[in-house]
Amino acid sequence: MTTMGFIGSGKIGGTLARLAVAAGHDVVLSNSRDPHTLHDLVAELGPRARAATAEQAAAGGDIVVVSVPARACRQVPAGPLRGKVVIDTLNYDPARQGVVPEIEAADLPPYELLQAHLPESYVVKAFTTVFFKHLATLGRPAGAPDRSCLPIAGDDPEAKRTAAALIDSLGYDTYDVGPLAESRRFAPGTPAQLAHLDPEGTFAAPGRPVAAARLAELLGEAR
Repeated sequence: MTTMGFIGSGKIGGTLARLAVAAGHDVVLSNSRDPHTLHDLVAELGPRARAATAEQAAAGGDIVVVSVPARACRQVPAGPLRGKVVIDTLNYDPARQGVVPEIEAADLPPYELLQAHLPESYVVKAFTTVFFKHLATLGRPAGAPDRSCLPIAGDDPEAKRTAAALIDSLGYDTYDVGPLAESRRFAPGTPAQLAHLDPEGTFAAPGRPVAAARLAELLGEAR
């Protein structure tokens, strides 16, 4: 089993923490406030969970999930993440989350923001295409006919294998889209980014399972 660190324990981070504990992993949770503000979530998750500062979550996780607004990316502690696999769940949404000047100036594409901040970490883009309520309900055992597939991207092949093994334990297959730059194929506004919406195109739970073959088609439609 793995210890997962969480920098950001909101809707996606909290959902992933619940899936992780259910799969037998330990979790170290943090947010932008004091650890005591996570008391209710830790109590819900039980003895496999503890609250910490962002630095402690980064240091304590074998794999660390970063789930913060893109504008807060520079606050992620780089030192404790050196040499680690970091799962990047960030979607750039300036209207809701605030502007990142480097992105707006076209100096840095959104998918490279976290890797640029963590040059000595192995960033894998994942969980950016699934609504948190769907993430909580679509997981299935390996081999299930209605198991969903999630796209991942990253520049380090071993890091992607590590991330894929973790995601498998949480109930999902993965589709390796390639290097981090190819995560543009499942960026906001692409067909793959909306793959799990229900047939009416809404975010109603439980969402729609997406097999690898269908995901490949949607990734191929990206412009």
